[in-house]
Amino acid sequence: MSVQNWTIHSGVAVSIPREDIDTDQILPKQFMKLIDKKGFGIHLFHDWRYLDLEGKIPNPEFILNQERFTNVSVLIAGKNFGCGSSREHAPWALSDFGFRAILAPSFADIFSINSAKNGIALVCLKEEEISFLHDWVSKNPGSQVKINLETLEVEAGEQTFFFQLDTASVNRIRNGWDDIDITLKNAKEILEFERIRKKEQSFLEVQW
Repeated sequence: MSVQNWTIHSGVAVSIPREDIDTDQILPKQFMKLIDKKGFGIHLFHDWRYLDLEGKIPNPEFILNQERFTNVSVLIAGKNFGCGSSREHAPWALSDFGFRAILAPSFADIFSINSAKNGIALVCLKEEEISFLHDWVSKNPGSQVKINLETLEVEAGEQTFFFQLDTASVNRIRNGWDDIDITLKNAKEILEFERIRKKEQSFLEVQW
């Protein structure tokens, strides 16, 4: 499996009630140098987390630098999360940091596609439900939120919210599949196609 798979996740939730958080805020472009998916978490929300360009001086005012949110894995955000450029490095950073689910009223389309194949569930809830969660997390710091991909439910304290998530995204997350994994599921058919193509269109073969 290429990414960590899960069906039911309970994790400490953090509230960042900002709208239109774009991919450059999630991961600034100067850190898009690695080709592996690992190692980006330290640069997540870099301009908000650090007081210096090098990322050595944490900003004590930023919520992810507060001790009670050390092991967060559920992010509650404002609408249109993940807008901006289509860089897949943004969900790489979120996943590498430890986030498994993001709850918001809406998400950018390309970001949604990239998130599912990196093990992150994007849970779209009504604005009033997100507002409740922002308030609940603020009043109960360190509390956990539970996301169930089988029943498509979110549990926070005594409250339960229902959401929709397309079957393809659910299957990706539950099985830990990325694009390569899904392609390899059809390896037998691909090999058979190549065998027939070589037989019927041998003139296409390159002669060295």
